[in-house]
Amino acid sequence: MAQVGSSAGTEQSGIARAAGIIALGNVASRVLGLARVQIIAYLFGASGMVSAFMVASTVPTMIYDLLIGGMLSAALVPVFSQVAEQEGRPALWALFSRVASLVAALLAALVLVIELLAPQLAWLLGGGFEPELQAALARMLRIIAPAVFFFGLSGVVTGLLYALRRFTYPAFGAAVFNLGILIAAPLLAGRLDAFSLAIGVLLGSVLQLAIQLPDLRGARLRFHLDLRHPALRRILSLYVPIALGVVVSNLQIAIDRRLASSTGENSIAWMANATTLFQLPHGLVAVAISLAVLPTLSRFSARGDEESFRSTLGQGLRLVLALIVPATVGLLVLGQPIISLLFEHGKFTAHDTFWTSWALRYYLVGLIFAGIDWPLNYAFYARQDTLTPALVGVLSVVVYLAVALALLAPLGMLGLVLADSAKHFSHALTMLYLTRRRVGGLGHLGLGTAAGKALLAAGAMAAGILLALAGVNQLWPGGGLGSRLLAVALPGALGGLLFLGAARLLKLQELMYLGGLLRSRLPGRRFD
Repeated sequence: MAQVGSSAGTEQSGIARAAGIIALGNVASRVLGLARVQIIAYLFGASGMVSAFMVASTVPTMIYDLLIGGMLSAALVPVFSQVAEQEGRPALWALFSRVASLVAALLAALVLVIELLAPQLAWLLGGGFEPELQAALARMLRIIAPAVFFFGLSGVVTGLLYALRRFTYPAFGAAVFNLGILIAAPLLAGRLDAFSLAIGVLLGSVLQLAIQLPDLRGARLRFHLDLRHPALRRILSLYVPIALGVVVSNLQIAIDRRLASSTGENSIAWMANATTLFQLPHGLVAVAISLAVLPTLSRFSARGDEESFRSTLGQGLRLVLALIVPATVGLLVLGQPIISLLFEHGKFTAHDTFWTSWALRYYLVGLIFAGIDWPLNYAFYARQDTLTPALVGVLSVVVYLAVALALLAPLGMLGLVLADSAKHFSHALTMLYLTRRRVGGLGHLGLGTAAGKALLAAGAMAAGILLALAGVNQLWPGGGLGSRLLAVALPGALGGLLFLGAARLLKLQELMYLGGLLRSRLPGRRFD
């Protein structure tokens, strides 16, 4: 029994270490991603050329998400792991060779298509741009196109390394990608203008693949196309439901960019900057917690332990609410000073700050719903049901289109942002309804109580932030870098303290639980 306990402890320790490495890589990626956005804002502002680049850079991302991103977690890692465990390393290398060969051939063909049809793609994705800007977009597409190849191969390598429990290099792949623009833009902007950003994407994609190659030690690889391999067929069959959701999601992104291009050449750049801030709490809270609870949910589902399944799901949802509610409120009241501090440099003007902050406010309408949506989606994945979230995704895109078309004329860019929030709202509520039908009642899980307490504590935080912000603006006017830093740091610190104090008074258990976990990991402390 002691041996079993030791084995379980070792396994848990390994999982915790892997999760820590992946989380650190995620933080590094987001920090460098924020630096990337700042560099773009400083060098080019929110110009039409930046909007063209934003459109062009979505192409490799969309293709990666369609062909590799969904497959990575749904098929590649599980099947690679199974083959490695049951058939050994030689069988794993043979399967990886076939997968990588198929992906490489497919991606090479796609790169050729993009190169040949760049003007047509530019019209399709940025038809609202002026002819000169469409021509620039086509040129950027041709520069970026080879990145599709490197991104795709990088994703397949990531799946293999995760299956081999080699986490470090793939975890930092996205961070290394961001270095591409951070290197290329400052060096080449003077000669190539915003085209330097496209070169940065290409460089970043090469770096993302290159950083993982040293970890392929011991691999015996060769080019081999064989669609009849049973494990390859299993990967493709597992991927089909995920592909549907990815196609619909990318379709919505393409439509969003197309509609946004007709609302002004600066709109896409403003929306992209606002999205960067939206994604910070969403990625670090909702995505992280969902990934943390997924293995436990999967285990309880396999056992048929519905009560433990509901309890774990409830805990995940309460944790998300306890953190995403104050993040939403904090960004609502402090968003404009944060945007001014981060982006208002160089060619990024106060006018750009104004419209970016309004875009952020409208995006934040959907942040809480986007937050709770992730654990709900993962609850279905844990039950080996990827089709239901995909179908709900189709419904939410229909909602987006209806709202976007209704609000485009009266509100312009902000109408599209509200439509995105409506998409999150409809998806989350539908998934919540289906979860209650599939899993059973969620009323006893305390979601309403957790949300209410978090909202009350966040209200106290918002009041403190607004008072502190008014004081800073009164005492240190002028808008220099120092005053902008104070306008974020002092109200943010006061608001954070007020939220924690109010959460403690209200006995927001999830915050108290997280606090206990953090204290248990402080150096020099021993907890029995």
